Amino acid sequence: MVQPPQKSMDFEAWKRLAAEDPAAFEALRRQCLDEAIARAPRGQQERLRRLQWRIEQARRRAANPLAACITLSNMMWESLAGPDGLLQALRMEGRSPRRTAAKVLRLPPDRN
Repeated sequence: MVQPPQKSMDFEAWKRLAAEDPAAFEALRRQCLDEAIARAPRGQQERLRRLQWRIEQARRRAANPLAACITLSNMMWESLAGPDGLLQALRMEGRSPRRTAAKVLRLPPDRN
């Protein structure tokens, strides 16, 4: 039986586990992901679970591991550079939302 990798990322140990015992690799991968999400602030955990679900679905639908990798890479780029992505949020940091000018109309006094 293969020894599970340490909690820190030891690529060679994870690679060996994946090759020799794929079921154990998947169980440990899932456990590590669940623990990482549990360590996140409570307000972010639901968002992280949903993101992980999207990742798992992309992996499941992919024809092979390389296709999954490309799909996930595209998801990351979209999150970084796409509309409402991280780059846009960073550019807007410290700025107030864009305001448009409006003409203020003076209303006649109420005569009731």
